Amino acid sequence: MGYKTIQIKVPTDYSQEQVRNAIGKQLGVKDFSFQIEKKSLDARKNNNIHWLLALVVSSEKIGGSDFVAPEPLVIPFKKRTEKVVVVGSGPAGFFAAHVLQLSGFKVTIIERGSEVEQRSRAIGLLESKGEFSGLNNYAFGEGGAGTFSDGKLTSRSKHISRERNFILSEYVKAGAPAEIVYMTHPHVGTDNLKIIVAHLRQQFLDNGGTFLFETQLKDIVFKGNRAKGVVSNNGDMEADHLILATGHSAYDTYRLLIEKGIQFGTKNFAIGHRIEHPQSLINQAQWGRETLPGVKAAEYRLSTKSKSGLGVYSFCMCPGGKVVPAAAYKEKSVVNGMSNYLRNGQFANAGCVAGVHPDMLLGHKCSPREILDYMDELEGSFFTISNSYMIPANMAADYIKKSESKLLSNSSYPLGLQSAPLFNLIPKMVSEAITDGIKDFSRKLHGFDRGLLMGLESKTSSPIQVSRDRVGKCTDFENLYFVGEGSGFAGGIISSAADGVKCAMTLTC
Repeated sequence: MGYKTIQIKVPTDYSQEQVRNAIGKQLGVKDFSFQIEKKSLDARKNNNIHWLLALVVSSEKIGGSDFVAPEPLVIPFKKRTEKVVVVGSGPAGFFAAHVLQLSGFKVTIIERGSEVEQRSRAIGLLESKGEFSGLNNYAFGEGGAGTFSDGKLTSRSKHISRERNFILSEYVKAGAPAEIVYMTHPHVGTDNLKIIVAHLRQQFLDNGGTFLFETQLKDIVFKGNRAKGVVSNNGDMEADHLILATGHSAYDTYRLLIEKGIQFGTKNFAIGHRIEHPQSLINQAQWGRETLPGVKAAEYRLSTKSKSGLGVYSFCMCPGGKVVPAAAYKEKSVVNGMSNYLRNGQFANAGCVAGVHPDMLLGHKCSPREILDYMDELEGSFFTISNSYMIPANMAADYIKKSESKLLSNSSYPLGLQSAPLFNLIPKMVSEAITDGIKDFSRKLHGFDRGLLMGLESKTSSPIQVSRDRVGKCTDFENLYFVGEGSGFAGGIISSAADGVKCAMTLTC
C-alpha cells in the first residue's frame, strides 16, 4: 500500500463524489481511500470561493509514501502514591488532571462552581431574570470560561503539535465533530462544549479521579517552599503537587496568591467593547453575497495601529452568535460573545479592543494589586450606569463622532441596552484608539462602522502574569504550578489545555 499527499480545490458545497473525481484525475488511480488532513476556505476572490483540501490518499497503485504520521503524545503509566490537587476545571486544569490521572497519580480537581448542567441553569436565570450567581456564571463553573464561548480550537502557540493532537482527539472521543482535527479554524460551539465537558468529567471519574464541585480555594498551606495542601470551604486536602488553573477572572484567588508571596508582574492586555453587526452584513462584506452553500457564516480578523501607537484589533469573533453578560462577580458588568456550533444566529459579534499596559492606564508604574483594583472599579462603574445587567451601548458611527446615540439597533444581548456615551466610560487613550480602529476596519470590511458597540470588554487576557518557568512551576517553589490563562502565559482553549498537558507531562517523568 502506497501513500500520497495532495491538495485539491472543491466547491463550498462539494460532495464526496467530487472529491473522489478530483483525486482520481490528479493521481490517475481508481481504487483508493483517503482522509482529510487539512481543510481551509479560500475566500480571497468573491467570484471563486472554494475549499482547499489537503488529503492523504492510499492505494495499491501508488508506490512509496510521502506521508509522515504525526508524533503521538505518549503518557507513561506507573503506580504512584503521590497526590495532586488541581484548582480549576477549565481546559488547563482539566487536561493537566486528565494526563496525571492517566499516568497513575491520585488526582483531585476542585472547582468553585457546579457541574455544567447546573451552571447552564444558573446562566439561564441570569439571562431571563437578571439573577446573578457567584458560583455559576460565564466565568466560573465546570469547563471554565471556554465552555460558554464560540469554542474556537485555534492557537498561535508554537511547538505544541503533540499536545494539540492529543487534546483534539480527546474532544472527538467526548463528542466533538471529527472535523476539528483537520479544519484550519476549528470550533465546536457552546452547545457541543456543554456535552463534551460532561463526557470528559465522566471519563476522568471512570479513570479513578476525584472531582469536587462547589469547592473554592481559601488558602494554601506551605512548609518552606513546598505547598503541603489546600484549605477549601469543603475541608482541607493534602497535596504532593499543587496545580493552579484558576482562569484570568479569579481576582480573589490572585489576591490570595499575592498575599502568600507568589510573585506576579504586570503585562500588556486589552480593553474595549463588543461590536455587533447583522451576520448578513458580514457575509456580504466577506463573500459578496449573504449566504454561501456549505459554509456556516463569515468570520473576520482585523487589526491596525492607532495614531497614538496603540494596537487595535478584533477579539474572539463569534459568527452567528450573541453577546452575553460575562462578569465573574456580582455588581460588575463585563461582556463577551458566544456561538453555537451551527453559527446560525442573526448577529455576528467580536471584541473591539485596544492593547494597553497597566502602567498606561494608571499613569505610573503600578503593582499587580493596583491593576486588579483598577479593573474592579472599572467593571463596577459599568454596572452602576443602570444598576443592573442592562449594558450601555453606542452606535459605532456615533462613537466616532463622540455623540450619544438617539436610536440603537436591535441586538442579541438578552438583558437590554441603554444608550450612553460609551466613549466617555473608558480611558480616553483607549476610546480614541478604538475610534481610529473602527475607521480603518471600515476600509477593510465594508459596513463595519454601522455596527453597535456595547458594554465593557475587559477579559481578553489577564493584566498580570505569574513568575514561573516554561512548564508552569512558580518561582522559588518546589511543587507549586500555575497554568492556563490565569498564569498570563496562555490564551484560548487549545493554548491553555496544552499548557496544562505540558505541566503534567513534566511531573510524569
